[in-house]
Amino acid sequence: MKPSALIVTLLSLLVLTDYACSLNILGIFPYHGKSHFIVFRVFLRELAKRGRNVTVISHFPEQDPPKNYHDISLAGSIKAIEGEAPFESSYFTLFLGSLYLATTGVDNCKVLLADDKVQRLIKENPKFDVIVVEQFNSDCALGIAYKFQAPVVGIMSHILMPYHYERLGVPYNPAYVPFHFLEGGTKPSLYHRVERTIFDFYFRMLNRYYTQRSNQNTLAQYFDDIPPLEELGREIKFLLLYHNFILTGSRLFPSNVIEVGGFHVVDAKPLTGDLKKFVEEAEHGVIYISFGSIVKASTMPAEKVQEVLNVMKRLPQRFVWKWEDKTLMVDKDKLYTNSWLPQVDILAHPKTLAFLSHAGNGGTTEAIHYGVPMVAMPVGGDQPANAAAIEESDLGVQLQIRDLNEENLLNAFRKVLDPKFRQRVKEVSKAWHDRPLPPLDTAVYWTEFAAKYPNFNFRTAAADVPFYQYINLDVAAVFITIISIIFIVLRSALKICCGRKESKGKNTKSNKVEKKKAKRA
Repeated sequence: MKPSALIVTLLSLLVLTDYACSLNILGIFPYHGKSHFIVFRVFLRELAKRGRNVTVISHFPEQDPPKNYHDISLAGSIKAIEGEAPFESSYFTLFLGSLYLATTGVDNCKVLLADDKVQRLIKENPKFDVIVVEQFNSDCALGIAYKFQAPVVGIMSHILMPYHYERLGVPYNPAYVPFHFLEGGTKPSLYHRVERTIFDFYFRMLNRYYTQRSNQNTLAQYFDDIPPLEELGREIKFLLLYHNFILTGSRLFPSNVIEVGGFHVVDAKPLTGDLKKFVEEAEHGVIYISFGSIVKASTMPAEKVQEVLNVMKRLPQRFVWKWEDKTLMVDKDKLYTNSWLPQVDILAHPKTLAFLSHAGNGGTTEAIHYGVPMVAMPVGGDQPANAAAIEESDLGVQLQIRDLNEENLLNAFRKVLDPKFRQRVKEVSKAWHDRPLPPLDTAVYWTEFAAKYPNFNFRTAAADVPFYQYINLDVAAVFITIISIIFIVLRSALKICCGRKESKGKNTKSNKVEKKKAKRA
């Protein structure tokens, strides 16, 4: 390289580094679910690690924050969600889940705006180059972002919610697009399609006319200039979506919806203590069981627990189970239990052969990252859609709670433990990792891109088209009108022609009669 070219390159890098380090980023995460923030935390710390000034409003302040990471803590203002979901799946629990989403969306907004530290930040009005906002159960944070007049990047730790498709211009068709809360995947039956259509309408209306309207009213108590939240939702520059097509299949996303699934998975550490001894002495390997931080395995009905224990006796593998109390009395040489387990470290261990899970997005991502076959038993939330994706991507098989019995679970384990199946999962994992840019780098890149070009609008035109135009109702109306006019004209012409023929026929007949009468006379 010529000296002049080298100098230009070094100066360019210096300018870019100075720009990146000067970025002020605000993150707003009003939801109090720990499982969500586990994902976001990795991204936020990475921004700070790269020298950005990061301010984070959340319920989960850092214990050891980087020097340029600043917490505005909401901790203690509302109880954090952990281990509260019932171990069952039904329309009733789905209805309860919808009410939970709606009411927590309202509560999160009130808690966020009532916080003195948040109000002080808004009054001080520091300059932020970009604002990262969780897209889940409330749009309240978009109102706060509006006060700072900075570009907004949305972020999710799961698949799209029903009420986010329209604002992003993402097509939703129940014939092939999985629904967040329901079974069926990309190959739904007629029953599933009817079910999806009903619940899609229900969730969207509940969000728009209860949660979003309440958020708008709450914001109006503090500010008098907040535009409609649905409008602000359409103004989001980019959405960082926790997807990757290797797992979820190809979807029709506009250019400003960026797939970043997998960035939260940290490097595994060696197992230690009794757990290390238990796993490494497993002659036939181990099977890991966990239902995440939301569902307590100990709330599983006793008869279902017994079905799982019966399967353990019939398989040569050892089992490691995240179990929250000491009521499970079994052979300690066969089963290791603890209320907390290093999930990533277990999944990364070469002795781990399979993973029985509730199909939460975090655990599913970690399983595909380390190439561990899954038996997915969804409970609620996005888990039914994740379980379908697990099966369709060849990462594992799904088993519904209602179908959990000894034989079904045994067959599921035997399928995923088959060496050919496990080899296929390793290939899926390899494809998952094979990307032009690592997911964390991708998330950081597009966040900074939004900061660099705040006056650009990247949303698809589909997000701005009225619904009647989106589904071509007006075009259909034009064609129906034209066809109707042609039909009416043809029908009228036929009537006129037929009328003339009939009149001519009558006249001819009348003339013949008169001639006959004349001859007789």
